[in-house]
Formats: sequence, structure tokens, C-alpha cells
Amino acid sequence: MVTRLSHLFLRTLRDDPSDAEVTSAKLLVRAGYVRRQSPGIFAWLPLGLKVRARIEAIIREEMVAAGAQEVLLPALLPREPYEATNRWTEYGDGMFRLQDRKGADYLLAPTHEEMFALLVKDLYGSYKDLPVTLFQIQDKYRDEARPRAGLLRGREFTMKDAYSFDLTDEGLERSYQVMRDAYEKIFARLGLEYVIVKADAGAMGGSKSEEFLHPIGVGEDTFVRSAGGYAANVEAYVTPVPDALPIEGQPEAVLLPESDTPTIDTLVAHANAVAPRDGAPWTAADTLKNVVLALTHLDGTREVVVVGLPGDRDVDLKRAEVAFAPAEVEPAGDDDFRKHRGLVKGYIGPQVLGADSATGIRYFVDPRVVDGTAWVTGANERGVHVSGLVAGRDFVADGVAEVSDVRAGDPAPDGSGPLETARGMEIGHVFQLGRKYAEALGLKVQDENGKLATVTMGSYGIGVTRILAILAEAHNDEKGLAWPKNVAPFDVHVVATGKDEVAYDLATSIVDDLEGERFEVLYDDRPKVSPGVKLRDAELLGMPIVVVAGRGAADGVVELWNRASGERRDVPVAELLEAIRAI
Repeated sequence: MVTRLSHLFLRTLRDDPSDAEVTSAKLLVRAGYVRRQSPGIFAWLPLGLKVRARIEAIIREEMVAAGAQEVLLPALLPREPYEATNRWTEYGDGMFRLQDRKGADYLLAPTHEEMFALLVKDLYGSYKDLPVTLFQIQDKYRDEARPRAGLLRGREFTMKDAYSFDLTDEGLERSYQVMRDAYEKIFARLGLEYVIVKADAGAMGGSKSEEFLHPIGVGEDTFVRSAGGYAANVEAYVTPVPDALPIEGQPEAVLLPESDTPTIDTLVAHANAVAPRDGAPWTAADTLKNVVLALTHLDGTREVVVVGLPGDRDVDLKRAEVAFAPAEVEPAGDDDFRKHRGLVKGYIGPQVLGADSATGIRYFVDPRVVDGTAWVTGANERGVHVSGLVAGRDFVADGVAEVSDVRAGDPAPDGSGPLETARGMEIGHVFQLGRKYAEALGLKVQDENGKLATVTMGSYGIGVTRILAILAEAHNDEKGLAWPKNVAPFDVHVVATGKDEVAYDLATSIVDDLEGERFEVLYDDRPKVSPGVKLRDAELLGMPIVVVAGRGAADGVVELWNRASGERRDVPVAELLEAIRAI
């Protein structure tokens, strides 16, 4: 198939768009693959749609090979199923909500678990119908607060989402593994490096969740991994808990002389000056930092909580959001401190905290704060701290909260060695949902004994348009895109340059030969466009192979480009097909 550039709906740009933040966004707009309509929303142009179609074809082939069947559900959905699962509320401001002319509530689907469960409920009623796995490739909508980075994080995006339905937990395990294996095949065919990490299920729920992350510098996720094979999203990292220490025999806590020490660094210096200890000086890790957080619950109520963690650690708000989900989490503000006079900013200690205390403020601790550990911390009086405050004796927490940052060198929880950190972008996510949605929506079938049994579900997502952007991010140079051959919109880009008809005649002959060999060809036949513009466009558009018929045309010689390697060489036309096949 041949597409002539003179007839293609395309306009390339010489300069980067002013609102593009990352390389893929700049190049996809400049090369005429997409066009921004509003923040996080893009129009898809012919070249962009061809790349999408190739990515989708690979996904479809592997999904069908894995036994899944394709359907297509609407993106405009009624409120009621999401009320039944409580996600109408849990999604908060991230969901697009609207009403029809009669005042009925609808949403633009952020995901489709509820609707797939209802579809199976409507059509299936016996264990004999199961297992079944269904999938679709459909647009999703999320009201991102800060849509950025082009297609990497948009408000409208395309996903492949699949859902498995089984009668038993063992069946779910098998379906989950089949989909997980299919994902590995998909990403291998797309040439995408990936790391499978343990992940938090978030609003999806379920007993098991794994993300496929593509390591990339502009990635929105931080993940950790060890040389021994452990890998997890930082939100899913579980801190190894040290053994408790004996409390009996430990000296009583003592007040340190009053001093202006509102920070951890000033506190450590003060403690070493006025109360030095034998063996080793005090460090930030010996202090108990008490961080005040404000939780906004689903019903709109605001609650202040305090989390105690070693002073050499900081709160990771993403981990805090997981720890206190579904509440929204932010650092407490001045108004919160004014409402809670018992919190002496800079000098907070756990002695006055706890759900049963006079303040009534719930108190949580980092997993490292185990019984018998002694700490330097605030005494709840301005300028005053205390040393030797023992967990389990002098204070008791209401619970444990995984909110502290995860760092390179921290131990892997499975004992496989120290961690290293990296940035990544989610390209796929698999969940064992279990029976959460089936129970909420009444998805039951008759089992072998004629009794109703609740179906168990799995959910499996791949970000189609995000993958396209990641491929553009990974395959480019200073001149433009350089698509891998399995997703490029065309196999070969033929360019006729100059005013000499010989070059155009030769280019047309080459195009005919390539079409006969079943190559998809983009032919730049524009008659009144300068050679410089044509060659810059060829570099920008990024087809894997470029053939330039120009100065050597009269001698039967063309220039052959390999965009991936950057190699350019002259090739006799008689040897061109062989050279193209070699690339």
C-alpha cells in the first residue's frame, strides 16, 4: 500500500509547541501525529492513528491467543453500578460526572469493572459458562489535576482492559497467570523494557496487584528493586519490622535543658551537647519526628492525625495516601494547628496523643518504632525535648502507618539485598480483584451442587496511548522520531528530491517495486517542496527506512537511511530491495 505525501493530511512544524514538556509530546505534535485540543486532550491525525492501530493489533493478537474475547462497552455510563461499589464517591474529583436532560447522573468511565460484571451477570448463570475472559480497547477519562507530558498523562486516553471471571480462587490464579504471561509477550513484541513490581491496588481493590513499569527518566512512579529479584512500587514497599526490645531495666525518660531546637538537625546538636551518650553520638535516626497530617474523608470531614517516624526519614505523601486511603492526605496547615492547641509545633511528642488521650488525635508510628525502642522527641512544651522515651512504656500508638520515604540501600523485605531506586512509567497493571465487585453487584452462578456461588474476578489493563508516547520517548534523536519497524506507520519512506524528472521517475519505480513486495510505503512526491524541507520531514516523521532519489538518480543510485542506527549510504537500485530486507 502506498500513501502519497502530497495527499496526506499532514502539516509538520519546525518549532516545538510551547506547551509541550517532554520529548515525545514535542515530536508527536511537530511531526503531525497528534494535535492538542485542550489540556490532556488530543486529536489523532492519520499518522498517529496508524501507529495506534499497529500497537492495538499486537495487543489483540496476544489477547486472543491467550483465550480472551473482544467486546466493546460504552464510555458514557450510569451512576448506579458505581454507587453499588462505592466508587462514585471513592474516585473523588478524579471522575468526570455529568447529567442528562432529565437530571440522571452519568460518568465518563475511568475504568469498567462494574459494567463487565453486569454484562456477565446478564448473560451467564451457570458454572458451566466459566471461566471466561473478556477484553476491550476503549477510551477512558480521568480528571487529572495537572495533565502534563502529552499522551503520558492525559484526561482522555485509550486502554486495553480485560476482565476474567472464574468460579474458584484457584481458577482466578490460573486466569491471572495467563494474562500476566500474555502481557510479557505483548511488551516483548513492542520492544519495551519492563520491570514487574508489586503494587498497591488503590481504588481497584483486590488481593494481589502487580504493575509493569517501563524504566524511563520522565516516569511518574518511583520503584525499588534488589539484585536478588525483589521489585515493588514505593507505595507497595513493606518495611521490615525489627525485633522488639526488652523494656524492663531501661532508664526513665529525662527532660533535656530548654533550647530553641525546632528542627531535627538542631535537636541532634543540642542532645549531643547537653546529654552525650556513651558509644556513639546521637543522630537523626535516634529522634522521633512527629508529623501532623490532615485527612479529608469521603464525607468531607477533616481529621488531623500524627505519625511518628525516625527523624532521618521524611513522609512520602504517595505512601501516606495508600496508608490512609480512601481519604485525601496533605500536610496540616496553620488552621489545623490553631484548632488543636495541644500540638506544639516543632516540639510535638507522643505522650499527649492517641484516640483515647485528652487531645483525641489518633497517633500512628512507623514500623521501625517497635516496643522497647527509646527516642529523643518533643515534650509538648515550646523549647523542651525529652530523651529515653520508650515505645510501649511511655507511649502507645493507635496503629502502624507505612508513610516514610523509601531509599536506596534500604533492605528488601524478602531479604534479597539492599534496594536501588529508579523512575518508571506504568504500561500495564494486573489485579486479582476477587469478589469485591461481584458481591456488590450480585454476580452469582449456580455451582455443581445447584447452589449460588459468587464469581471471582481479575482485571488487566494496558495503556495503549501511553505506550505510543513511551515508544516515541525511547526512539528518537535530535532530528526527530525513529520508530521501531513493528509499530511504524510505514515500512519505507521514499523521497524524490530536486527538479529533475529522472529522480521522480526513479522514485515512482521504486515505490511500485516496494508495493509489489507488500511493503507499506510513504512517498514524498510533493513537486514544489525544496529538498531540504523534504529531508527534514523524513527525519522528523521517523520511518525505519528512508530511500532518497536525488542527485544519483541518473546513475541508478539512491541514498538509503537506517533511522535506528543513523547509517546512510549510497545503494544501486538493483541492490535496494536486498538492502532494505537486511535492515
